[in-house]
Amino acid sequence: MGPKNFKYIYGPVTSWRLGSSLGIDLLSQISKICSFDCIYCQLGLTPTYTRERGLYVPTEKIVEELELLPEIQIDYITLSGRGEPTLALNLGPVIKAVKTIRKEPIAVLTNSSLMNREDVRKELSLANFVIVKLDTYSHKSFQKINRPGPDIKFSSVLNGIKEFKKKYQGKLALQIMFIKENKNSLAKFIYLTNYIKPDEVQINTPLRPSNIKPLSKEEILNIKECFLAECKSNFNNEKLNIISVYDDRIHKEVFPISDEDTMKRRGKGIGKN
Repeated sequence: MGPKNFKYIYGPVTSWRLGSSLGIDLLSQISKICSFDCIYCQLGLTPTYTRERGLYVPTEKIVEELELLPEIQIDYITLSGRGEPTLALNLGPVIKAVKTIRKEPIAVLTNSSLMNREDVRKELSLANFVIVKLDTYSHKSFQKINRPGPDIKFSSVLNGIKEFKKKYQGKLALQIMFIKENKNSLAKFIYLTNYIKPDEVQINTPLRPSNIKPLSKEEILNIKECFLAECKSNFNNEKLNIISVYDDRIHKEVFPISDEDTMKRRGKGIGKN
C-alpha cells in the first residue's frame, strides 16, 4: 500500500482546534452516514438517516493503515470523517487499538445525538478530547438547523452531554456553529454553556463550502467577547477556554499522506480544516 492509497485515514490537516490533525474515518462510505441533516453541512444532504450503530470498517483495517504510516509529526489523531463517528460500533475498540500504536492524544468530533446512550458515553470516555456539537437551544431550533432523524429530541442530546460531563476525565469542548438562524440567541447558548460546564467553547461558522453563508469575522469575534464577558464574569468561570475559527494563530505546515480525492470525500481541502 503506497502513501497515496490510504482508505480509512486521511490528512494530516491544519485544524484551528487541534493543530495538526490526522483523521480516521470509521464510516468510509461513498455518501455520508449520519443522524442529522444540518443545513450547513459541507458533505451535502444526508441520504439516509440512521441511529443504529453498525460495523463499517473493521478495526484491523484501521490498525493496518496506521502501522503503514510514514514518519509524520501530528498533534492529534481525530475520529471524525464522513458522518457521525459514534455510529461506528467499534468506536471504543478503535480508540484502544490506536493507543497501542500511536503516542498522540485522540480526539472525537461528535454531533452528540447518541450521547444519551451509556455504551456511547463509555466509549467516548476513552478519548483524550471530545468535541460535542450544540448549535441549538430548543427542540424547535434543533429541528430547523440540525434537522435530526425521527425520534431524536433536543432534550436527550442536552441530557446526554450533561451526563457525559459528570464522569469524563478528559477535555470536553462545546462547539457551536453560529449562522444567521441562531446568532441572535447568544444568551441562551451562554446559559447552556454554564449548565454543561465544558472545558472549552469553540465558536464556529461555516467556512468550508456550504449552502449557508458564514458570519463575518467581526460578528464571530463579537460573539466570542460576549462569551468571555458572561461566562468568566457573571458565571465566575475563569478556567473556561473560549476560541473562535477566526482567531489569529500560527498554523503548522502539514504534508498530507492522503490524495486529493480522499480529502475531498471528507469535505476537506488539502492541508486545511
